[in-house]
Amino acid sequence: MIRHLLAALLTLLPFMAHAQAAATLVADNVFIPAGGQSLVAEGNVEVFFDGTRLSARRITFDQASDRLIIDGPVFIVGADGTIFSADAASLDPQLENGILRGARLVLDEQLQLAANRIDRVDGRYTQLYQVAATSCHICADGETPLWEIRARRVIHDTDEQQLYFDDATFRVMGVPIFYLPRMRLPDPTLERATGLLTPSLRNTDNLGIGIKLPYFIRLGDHRDLTITPYLSTSTTTLEAAYRQAYVRGEIAIEGAVTRDDLKDGTRAYLFADGIFDLGDDVKLRFDIEYTSDDAYLLEYDYSDKDRLDSEISFERVRDRDMTLASMTYYSSLRDGEQSETLPPLLADISWERRTTPEWGGTWTFTTDMQSHYRETSVPRTATDLEGRDVARVGAGTQWYGNTVTDLGVVVDGTLGFNIDYYNVSDDNLIDDTFRSTVYGQTTLRYPLMRKSERATHTIEPVVQLAWSAVDGDAVENEDSSAIEFDQANLLSISRFSGEDAVEEGLRAAVGLTWTRMGQSGWDSTMTVGRVFRDEEDTNFSTSSGLGSTASDWLIGGQLRTPNGLYLDSRLIVSSGFDITKTETRAGWSGDNLDLTASYIYLPADLDEDRADDVGELAFDTTYRFDSIWSVGVDARYDVLADEPTSAGLDIGWQNECVAVDFSVSRTFSSSTTVTASTDFGLSVSLNGFSAAGTTNAAPHRCTN
Repeated sequence: MIRHLLAALLTLLPFMAHAQAAATLVADNVFIPAGGQSLVAEGNVEVFFDGTRLSARRITFDQASDRLIIDGPVFIVGADGTIFSADAASLDPQLENGILRGARLVLDEQLQLAANRIDRVDGRYTQLYQVAATSCHICADGETPLWEIRARRVIHDTDEQQLYFDDATFRVMGVPIFYLPRMRLPDPTLERATGLLTPSLRNTDNLGIGIKLPYFIRLGDHRDLTITPYLSTSTTTLEAAYRQAYVRGEIAIEGAVTRDDLKDGTRAYLFADGIFDLGDDVKLRFDIEYTSDDAYLLEYDYSDKDRLDSEISFERVRDRDMTLASMTYYSSLRDGEQSETLPPLLADISWERRTTPEWGGTWTFTTDMQSHYRETSVPRTATDLEGRDVARVGAGTQWYGNTVTDLGVVVDGTLGFNIDYYNVSDDNLIDDTFRSTVYGQTTLRYPLMRKSERATHTIEPVVQLAWSAVDGDAVENEDSSAIEFDQANLLSISRFSGEDAVEEGLRAAVGLTWTRMGQSGWDSTMTVGRVFRDEEDTNFSTSSGLGSTASDWLIGGQLRTPNGLYLDSRLIVSSGFDITKTETRAGWSGDNLDLTASYIYLPADLDEDRADDVGELAFDTTYRFDSIWSVGVDARYDVLADEPTSAGLDIGWQNECVAVDFSVSRTFSSSTTVTASTDFGLSVSLNGFSAAGTTNAAPHRCTN
């Protein structure tokens, strides 16, 4: 057989008289029968037209009826990726109208619909009769799929990307489960469509057995709403989530309203956040957090936050200056902590400007206004802050410069001056305060480098000498009670975390850092440091390790390997070589295993509101046995109390058409607001009816 390529033939014959573009026909044999009223193509026939490809055994074009009579097997791939297969077909030359018999429709390589007959109407509608729809792999021997939807008729609207089912029956392993006279589902190419999302089952000790039925509402191209009724033996809850995108910003709001057996009255929560670009480099951000009671978020697994912070802020960051303004309202959910004494309301405005003077270095100017307000008006006493309110205005300037000597020593220096004015209300012990601070520091570094075939080693000894003097009345330290000693502040002029407390006097810091950069991807860093001062500083907390004339030793290190292993650790070691604080994080990410683990130990310290020692071990791991099965485990363990805090197990199973997730979690600790409980969850989703349903699971294998 001689194969003919007839690219121009269809433009000479009336085969495509109504088409806007030429078609290409490829076949083993093409001829015009006697009478000249038809065109026949036989053997490995392929037609290419307007992005659509048609393959068949034989095609006959009947000029009188303007129809294509196609003998199968017929295979059509549309420009949008839609696939048709049929035993036989009768179509118009544009492939937009006609009938396919013994046909199958495949959408986005996920969902397949087999039918006795398929009608094509105007290139938009595809009407299928006696349909079986599934995204499961169908074997040639007629093996029953895991799930399928049988329907008398299905209409596929390609413009709206919707599937309409008439007289539909959902079946599992061939067994009818439920019947719906009408049903509408999105096709796999539609990313956002109004409709029911995957339901989930939940069983908890506090709320009993319940079900969540999320319903997604598409309000337009740039906004949507998800409403989720949650019904159980102990609760009636309505959850909602709203999203909207603007040209210059976006907002997201989520919340819930509840009536249950755990508390009288209505319970609710609301979280909302957004960001907007106001132009001229100004950004507006807001974050609103509210809950009706302390236990609601944890009992319903909405959040594990124990302090809520609602904030609105403006920021403007440019090359030489930065302006920040914010107002924050705090609400405590902790046992024994009153929101009125946090303080709950905090306002802050700051401005910073950098310049580069002709003599070198960087000159910085800063201003800052901060105010915090407590709701109670009871004056502060010697033992309780109660209603103490404070407003602070500060300004400062600082010069910084560095140079490298001929011997390779890096020298940098800083000189600065700050002034602060504190306006104090509702305080019987301290009046308004004016304070000024002068400070300076110089640091010497001597980096030494050695390069070999396997790695580059860098050793950097560093010495810093710093001094500061404070003039003015004493300031109550409210924003620097918790201090961490780490690699980031070893060489800081002040290691206090806020503005109220300032390091004074003469002090020195020494440190040594070793860094190894391996050619094969093994990278590591280790830092050892210590701080010395001429006098003890009682403003530092007991456990910080910084208050004595010679601080505790800081030892910190990181390790990264090419196979995905990482390790970060920090230790604070006393002069007697006792570990006073430690924090370690480790993890490994491989092809089948993701593992993270951490351990933290903090000694008791009343200055940091910690009455007892804290030692906790936590880990979170996921193991993928193959493309179908996966298991996840997470746990937190109180090492000092020798008892678990929480634990969770997640088991996932998926194939090309179904994804099942089962979870169980247990909270062991309890308080006056939250009780220990065990939660079970189950969700089953059918792949093939949304863009998010695409799965990488291996398809089902046929036995024959």
